[in-house]
Amino acid sequence: MDHALALRCVRGDEDARRALFRAHRERVHVVLYRVLGTNREMEDLAQEAFAEIFASLGGYRGEASLATWVDRITTRVAYRWLRRRERPPARLELVAELASGDDPERTVWLREVARRLYALLDGLEPKQRVAYALCVLDERPLVEVAALMESTLVATKVRVFRARRFVEARAARDPLLREYLGGAR
Repeated sequence: MDHALALRCVRGDEDARRALFRAHRERVHVVLYRVLGTNREMEDLAQEAFAEIFASLGGYRGEASLATWVDRITTRVAYRWLRRRERPPARLELVAELASGDDPERTVWLREVARRLYALLDGLEPKQRVAYALCVLDERPLVEVAALMESTLVATKVRVFRARRFVEARAARDPLLREYLGGAR
């Protein structure tokens, strides 16, 4: 099914392109959101990801699911953006929709936690940040994260370990983050 849809897209079938976009639009946004934690460039990066997805569909062999293939390309787009940007900007906007529900205090608390956490993540090397975001924040298995990053499992484990150590060391000095991360030392 995935391979057939990809072939239809390559042949110029606009209905197939719309179907692929609708099926994976949210997935692309989730990956970008988890890695970057900001909405500022999200639409531009999503467009860049889909441009790359459509441009490279001819190389899709169907060995992995189309969703995994889309995740891999989106991860590459996020990583490239992290590498090419200048010093990390201060995160002034709130990370939206962390909590749903009727507790406004909890929602405000979670947004502040997210703002502080993503400010910390700005201090990480891009590969560590991507690995941490996908493994810890998005709760993907290390094997999947390694595949998405086109890296070895060992290198991915090291990146996540170093990122955790970095985040936990800094969170230990921030009562809000320490509470959220469960008493990180």
